Amino acid sequence: MENPQRVSIQSAPARTVIAYHWQTPQPRGVIIMAPAMAVPQAFYQHFCQWLSEQHYDVISFDYYGIGASIDKPLTQLQTTVTDWATYDAAAVIDYAVTQRPGLPLLWFAHSISGQLFGMIPNYERVDQMLTVATGTGFWKDTTPQLKYKSWVLWRAITPWLIPLRGYFPGRKLGIVGDVPAAAMQQWRRWCLHPDYLVGAEALYDDYAAIRTPITSLSFTDDEMLTAQNIQAMHDFYASAPQQRHVIAPADLNLSRIGHFAVFRKDYQPQWQQLFGTHIETALKAN
Repeated sequence: MENPQRVSIQSAPARTVIAYHWQTPQPRGVIIMAPAMAVPQAFYQHFCQWLSEQHYDVISFDYYGIGASIDKPLTQLQTTVTDWATYDAAAVIDYAVTQRPGLPLLWFAHSISGQLFGMIPNYERVDQMLTVATGTGFWKDTTPQLKYKSWVLWRAITPWLIPLRGYFPGRKLGIVGDVPAAAMQQWRRWCLHPDYLVGAEALYDDYAAIRTPITSLSFTDDEMLTAQNIQAMHDFYASAPQQRHVIAPADLNLSRIGHFAVFRKDYQPQWQQLFGTHIETALKAN
């Protein structure tokens, strides 16, 4: 496996995110691997290496306060989810364009990174977005097995636990992961709103104005999202040309795909069929 270059990107004063950059000779395009909520970029490294082998420049990163982008104890680290979009995502996009000017740029968004796209101030520098398992987080629209757990998390656990600990200790609880306090509190507010972040932050017009083409991939056995979650999130991007693909495990002779598992190394034999053609089509469109 080729070693990617570790890059420190200053996204705001006293705020640095860590990225890894696979540089490919004569790349066909640039792919930013934008992670799910509290999932460190290390989780996607085998997938990023595979993308690099398909002759793309690939950049993975951690939002501030997650994974390698932690520069102080989480109790002292201040960031909201909005900051992840406004500062971190924007800085990574600027870095990608600066490094490979003139090449088509794909925002490859897993879960929350597809939700945040409409909050990124320089989103117009991105040519295409591909979302994977992206839907709203409104708790009532989640899967039946998650609905009760979500209610308990938002109503019974986070209101007292975050002030007590100074951050959300999700790793010990086996829920999401460790998240800075302000980010988790904002996400809680979003998940309690029927229109999720778009409603909670009154961003209807902002999302509806986006015209970046979107390819959506979702899975019938997603343990977190329902078809309603997925449709609602993508419907907010009302002006964006979209192709939405719903994939069942049986379509690929698999027993399971789920919300996270598809990025694990043992799914590599399916990556070309799952993602390869969609990526190639998106980047060729520019």
